[in-house]
Amino acid sequence: MKMYLMTPGPTPVAPETQLAMAQPIIHHRSPQFMEIMGEVREGLKYLFQTEQEVLMFTATGTGAMEGAVANTLSAGDTALVVDGGKFGERWTELCNVYGVKVNRLAVEWGRAVDPKAVAKILDAHPEIKAVLVQANETSTGVQHPVKELAAVTKTRPGTILIVDAISALGGYELPMDEWGIDVLVAGSQKAMMLPPGLAFAALSGKAWEFVKKSTLPKYYFDFTKQLKSQGKNQTPYTSPVSLVLGLQEVLAKIKKYGLEKVYAHNRRLSAATKAAMAAMGLALYSKDYPSQVLTAVEAPAGVDGQKVVSKLREKGIWIAGGQAQAKGKIFRIAHMGFIDTVDLLGTLGGLETVLNGLGYKVEAGAGLRAAQEILTKEAGA
Repeated sequence: MKMYLMTPGPTPVAPETQLAMAQPIIHHRSPQFMEIMGEVREGLKYLFQTEQEVLMFTATGTGAMEGAVANTLSAGDTALVVDGGKFGERWTELCNVYGVKVNRLAVEWGRAVDPKAVAKILDAHPEIKAVLVQANETSTGVQHPVKELAAVTKTRPGTILIVDAISALGGYELPMDEWGIDVLVAGSQKAMMLPPGLAFAALSGKAWEFVKKSTLPKYYFDFTKQLKSQGKNQTPYTSPVSLVLGLQEVLAKIKKYGLEKVYAHNRRLSAATKAAMAAMGLALYSKDYPSQVLTAVEAPAGVDGQKVVSKLREKGIWIAGGQAQAKGKIFRIAHMGFIDTVDLLGTLGGLETVLNGLGYKVEAGAGLRAAQEILTKEAGA
């Protein structure tokens, strides 16, 4: 059975990327690898839209999140955490581990944070050193307004904005330098079209000043050590050679294609998916700023969202269910990276069949027609 991977991570990996990673292993201290690292470093700057060095670690994205806390803050510091989903909760958990005080801004799941609320809290609590937020809250399918949040923090010299872009980077616009994002972290297995195993972090000049003052313990995720090593086209410890070869291929492909075309492709698939859900009478879980890289959908009344996921899996179509308080209530379909129109249409057709089988009657082809109208119109635009 052919597998359609439509989860919001891991996402499909292109055959040419798989071939790049299948090349013979080279030594991570060799001149050949150092040359590759030099190319990768420049490609990452293009992807992050920054002049700053993009640090690379052998880890999942959570490793970069932990590093962002451990390298910019100190025990007893206060951070404002935007908590609007499962991954917003992770920021609080990381701060707790390191003794960073948390001022938690609870946001209803399915909603985006109000930048004015953040500004109000920062005005009332000038001791806050960092605002921690997701660019794209993967658990709810909501994009937080990062550009507006950056406008709030960049005028405050004592506060930095730390953004988890693990499911956002490479999926839609997040120009780090232009917007004034201070710390941007990402992971390889989502819009970057690679297997899990690489984590990334880029810091503004303002954030690097915070690094100088941080007293929290760090060893493997020591940003200063990593920066120094990458300046020599190396990493402090053994490099994930095969993943870096895949990264080299992906970054070259993105540069050749152009970021705006990549973003336009994702917007197109997103619009088609959301039109299909509406045609099937399904409501989005995300009420504000619906994500451009995945669609979170409310399961219809009387239907268990987890059964939608399991029944599709029987057909070889892998989507994601809800997490924590949203488990059983929603399902999530990704449309980022190496996912194309055929993958999407096959998934939508399978979803129609599954919903009918679970007792929610959908007119055959209703979602497909709505999606195809969007895809055909935009393809011919």
